Amino acid sequence: MATAEFQSELTRAGARTNTLWGKALFFVRQYPLGAIGAVIMTVFVLAAIFADFITPWSPLTTNAALSLGPPDTTHWFGSDFMGRDIYSRIVYGARISLAVGLGSTALGCFFGVILGLLSGYLGGWVDLITQRLIDILQALPLLVLALVMAAALGPSLQNTILSISIPLIPYVARVIRSNTLALREQ
Repeated sequence: MATAEFQSELTRAGARTNTLWGKALFFVRQYPLGAIGAVIMTVFVLAAIFADFITPWSPLTTNAALSLGPPDTTHWFGSDFMGRDIYSRIVYGARISLAVGLGSTALGCFFGVILGLLSGYLGGWVDLITQRLIDILQALPLLVLALVMAAALGPSLQNTILSISIPLIPYVARVIRSNTLALREQ
């Protein structure tokens, strides 16, 4: 009797849904803050992808007559000191932010996985040297290391992605190394 009530409660709560909408509704009810965050991230990503279609003005075109203009019906967020549309600049800036975030994470994870696998699988002096280099990278604060790398490499989008990804490598490498060691011992 208790099993039947338990199963009916699961079904009533939405845990036994098979459709995509049912699972989405269950997720929204179970994790409302996560659902709100997913909606916000989806809006930002879609705005970055479709920036050409949702912005009425070019983010680079200047107009001295509109310098420091307040928000109105044509320029929703106003204009900056050079007369450029702030809304357009924010939407187009989302593209760069998305590229830096995804690129640096992917690059940091790629090299971290390689270092972690080599260190954990080969062991010996390779593991010792790799772990000492990782210790050195982790001893420096993340932001300071990223700023030093950006200053050393110079200003460009590729150098920014590289300078942010290098401080991420040690954290990924440690996790992959520990899993590799556990699997190697089996």
